[in-house]
Amino acid sequence: MTQRLDQEIFGGYTPPGGEVPGPPKRRVFSNLFALLLSLAVVLGGAYGAYRIAAPVITNLVATDDYLGPGSGDVEVVVADGDSGRIIAAKLVRAGVVKTSSAFVDATNEESDLAKKIQPGTYTLQREMRAADALAWLADPKNRSVKRVTIPEGLWASEVYERLSKASGIPIKQYQAAAKDTKALGLPKAANGQVEGWLFPSTYEFGPKASATEQLKTMVDQAVKVMTDEGIPQSRWEEVMIMASIIESEAGTAADRKKVARVFYNRLENPQGETVGLLQSDATVSYGAKRRAVAPTPQEKADADNAYNTHVHKGLPPGPISNPGQVSIDAAVKPATGPWYFFVTTNPDSGETKFAKTYAEHQRNTEEFLAWCAANDEKC
Repeated sequence: MTQRLDQEIFGGYTPPGGEVPGPPKRRVFSNLFALLLSLAVVLGGAYGAYRIAAPVITNLVATDDYLGPGSGDVEVVVADGDSGRIIAAKLVRAGVVKTSSAFVDATNEESDLAKKIQPGTYTLQREMRAADALAWLADPKNRSVKRVTIPEGLWASEVYERLSKASGIPIKQYQAAAKDTKALGLPKAANGQVEGWLFPSTYEFGPKASATEQLKTMVDQAVKVMTDEGIPQSRWEEVMIMASIIESEAGTAADRKKVARVFYNRLENPQGETVGLLQSDATVSYGAKRRAVAPTPQEKADADNAYNTHVHKGLPPGPISNPGQVSIDAAVKPATGPWYFFVTTNPDSGETKFAKTYAEHQRNTEEFLAWCAANDEKC
């Protein structure tokens, strides 16, 4: 930024040795004042000296900078790629600094601070000293942003709750925004549903970002991940659904590729151990709208639940959570193996055991049931 500011002030000229001269205004005024005062004394005594020197004294007293410290609050947005001149102009328009030159002079004198200015929204005071405004902008802690972390595996309804808590925007506005699929830029593969396409990450939203703008940012990121992975759009729906199941079922990130293989083995072998049924407890719980380590026997038998993969063959109608990068990778590149079963024997630690046969799986399941017996409140 410093180099850019130097070029803006001196028209691209840099003196020999790379040194940019400091502002000469005060030295020139001082010399001029002494000359005029001497001339006035020669021409007409004290009164003449006053009449001639008064305008110069006024200029010397006047300044292109506020005295500070400032008062009131005003927001200034520093956009990515803003030059020093643009930032200075924004500060002047907002009434933060008195002149662009005052801010430019401050950045030349404190070039290390100028380099630290990051894009973002800042709340400053009106009529600040340019040097104070620069110091405020140089501290990233002063960015007025709505930062929120969306972890992997949340349902859309849970995402709205977190966004609402961070932004103060009512949940119902997120629910309404989710229905405007065109505004969100949802891909055709989403079939008009945001579930699965609210990519988990840490986001910084500007203070005026609407519910629609926030959800669109998350959808855009999900689309970017699918595109960067090189996944054909014809597979986006399948991959996102499978990734959402993997996200919800895998005990640890290390197990996700193996979990993906289990589900693909079940789908691809209708005569296999599970006769083509995914048998995912997470899909059942999603359809029942009840978070649980394991669904009840009644929930597993409920044929009215379209997401009940213990009853209905194939993939469920849509994603059951919002998966992250690792689960999407696992859905695209599953491990190689003969497994048809897996069970997280210790949900607290995430320990998961895989099996090829149902008999082996039953032995592993006994470990899970023992854990449940000791942790009844979690099952």
